[in-house]
Amino acid sequence: MNEAELLRRHPFTRDLSDALVQKLVPCARLARFPEGAIIFREGGAADAVYLILGGRVALEQHVPGKGTIQMESLSGGDLLGLSWLFPGGRWTLDARAVEATEAVALEARGLQAQMDADPPLGLAVSRHVIHQLYQRLERVRLQRLDVYRGEA
Repeated sequence: MNEAELLRRHPFTRDLSDALVQKLVPCARLARFPEGAIIFREGGAADAVYLILGGRVALEQHVPGKGTIQMESLSGGDLLGLSWLFPGGRWTLDARAVEATEAVALEARGLQAQMDADPPLGLAVSRHVIHQLYQRLERVRLQRLDVYRGEA
């Protein structure tokens, strides 16, 4: 399967024309992570965004005195890594494959350059990223309600 076909397997490209998907191809590569693999560590250079095709990834943070805490779980259809949006970005959490995971990695610098050079592509990518952020905020809100409900 070529990169364009891999990209088409993810909702990220749902609203993109074939021409716009082709502009992402030079930035794309298939990434596979076995169960337990560290995908990135907090503080590392945010050099890619991962379009998760299958598997499950835990976003974790080390909390002194409490150990490692899972902050969120991502799976097929989700974006992994949003820190790439800003040049010089750093990962703010650790990402670990909880299950064998397959993703399309989009190299950040190349993607940023393509977005700058092609405003329709930049708008489409930005809209999808904003949609993912909104979904995550909704999940956090629901998790907080569940936590507070459990304490009552």
